[in-house]
Amino acid sequence: MLGAARRQLGSGPMLGQVLRRLRPAAAAASTEATRGYSAGAKEITVRDALNSALDEEMSADPSVFLMGEEVGEYQGAYKITKGLLDKYGPDRVLDTPITEAGFTGIGVGAAYQGLRPVIEFMTFNFSMQAIDHIINSAAKSNYMSAGQINVPIVFRGPNGAAAGVGAQHSQCYAAWFAHVPGLKVLAPYSSEDARGLLKAAIRDPDPVVFLENELLYGESFPVSDEVLDSSFALPIGKAKIEREGKDVTITAFSKMVGYALQAAEILSKEGISAEVINLRSIRPLDRAAINASVRKTNRLVTLEEGFPQHGVGAEICMSVVEESFEYLDAPVERIAGADVPMPYAANLERLAVPQIEDIVRAARRACYRAVPMAATA
Repeated sequence: MLGAARRQLGSGPMLGQVLRRLRPAAAAASTEATRGYSAGAKEITVRDALNSALDEEMSADPSVFLMGEEVGEYQGAYKITKGLLDKYGPDRVLDTPITEAGFTGIGVGAAYQGLRPVIEFMTFNFSMQAIDHIINSAAKSNYMSAGQINVPIVFRGPNGAAAGVGAQHSQCYAAWFAHVPGLKVLAPYSSEDARGLLKAAIRDPDPVVFLENELLYGESFPVSDEVLDSSFALPIGKAKIEREGKDVTITAFSKMVGYALQAAEILSKEGISAEVINLRSIRPLDRAAINASVRKTNRLVTLEEGFPQHGVGAEICMSVVEESFEYLDAPVERIAGADVPMPYAANLERLAVPQIEDIVRAARRACYRAVPMAATA
């Protein structure tokens, strides 16, 4: 009934453990606000995209420098900083002791003085040692100084689950940092995302948390000549429609975008046309793009790797309820990691993170192609 009314109104070290999965090609079509660039024939890995972005921004701006554990002599724990020490020297590529609180505080202080530090955490789980500097020193200083102090700093490194590294090395921090006013939080999926968003983060006058995924570093994606241009950068706060559809909207970020695209391919064979939105930016969140898609498809499935309570998906659901509730033709489906610390055993680990079949089942329920879970309980 609502649908009829609307029609009338108008509408690294662990890389050897990675399970190799087929990555579906992203659809080239996109809206003007979420323009796609990656239609070129050349392919580069996410690792090389990040490395080239760092190299070009350091070359263009002498105030940019890198600091973190093993970023120099060892070429980076995941080889993201490979070759940069030889090119820029130890004054701009600084190896640090295992003391996140120390080198993060130094980085924030350097940003106060007008430099542009890029701080690498070997994993974002270790950022907990430095969270006071990230939140109290970096995120709040511009507001507390009435705009007199800018803090142009990037905190980057692998985020989320890898494979077989246990509960203390497997958390997704997207919702943690996105909760904080004063921070910008980015989560790239493809090589285009990694290159364009990291360049934008380094150029930004505010602190940016840049959440990569270890399991994506070795993945190759097509990129265009425009993406490879040294002036290229993606806008912060804009999502990308990776695949257009008309029956259900699936939102995802980081590694989960690939899962969503694979699920969409399966759903297409069942006659369900899924629109996949790559969020790219967690804070600010592209609410306009999400709500525009939901108003077209009338259904929403949110997908994330992190814990469900107070998660990114919960925020997206609330945004749609607030702005597009009357367009929904089905309850919102939320897919997240299990509400438990990450198990170490491989079989339990798989059950603790979303899988492609979970997305397919949720989309079917949203489209009334399956018996609701409550009916089978």
